[in-house]
Amino acid sequence: MAARAALDFVREAERASVLLHPLRLRIVAELREPDSASGLARRLRIPRQKINYHLRELEKERLVELVEERRKGNCTERIVRASARSYLIDPAALGALATDPSQIEDRFSSAYLVAVAARAIRDLAVLRARAEKTQKKLATFTLQTEVRFSSAAGAHAFAEELANQLGRLIAKYHDEKVPGGQRFQVFLGSYPTPTKKEEPAGPSERKRLSGSPHTVRRGRH
Repeated sequence: MAARAALDFVREAERASVLLHPLRLRIVAELREPDSASGLARRLRIPRQKINYHLRELEKERLVELVEERRKGNCTERIVRASARSYLIDPAALGALATDPSQIEDRFSSAYLVAVAARAIRDLAVLRARAEKTQKKLATFTLQTEVRFSSAAGAHAFAEELANQLGRLIAKYHDEKVPGGQRFQVFLGSYPTPTKKEEPAGPSERKRLSGSPHTVRRGRH
């Protein structure tokens, strides 16, 4: 069985619409492990004909993929699975309605942070597609951490010192004139950690964060 993608960026509005149908979301979630339409019908207690219809729509948009076909008497049973382990809808699916950092004047607002993060997602969707097409790795770097400040003044001082340190690093390593240089986008943002009631992350993510002060990922994904 071929390995499935770790992440599927859903970039087209049509694909997003197909995926976001409530029943299709349930079907894709159930298909983390391969199953047939009959198996899904039994588990979800929904008529097999209805399951088959939605599976066809999901397969058209490459959200579900065929794993194998099994002969059962005079019938052929199709075994399918979700085409990726997880899915993320690219903000570009909204077209002209997608958020744009250049249209937000307040650079310290949460709206601007969201817009910058959304632009990063759009850029990564394009770059991942290009890397997959050329069968090359995509160089990335991720820094993730959680800080508990004793006061608002401490948070302000931290942000100011971080900005100054980052400015020094940029001045040290940025070279506008070197031949063959490669540009990288770098952004930093912070926001209050949501409470457990607000469901910030899965249990494994919370456990990982509580077990280490910070996480750095340098990769070629």
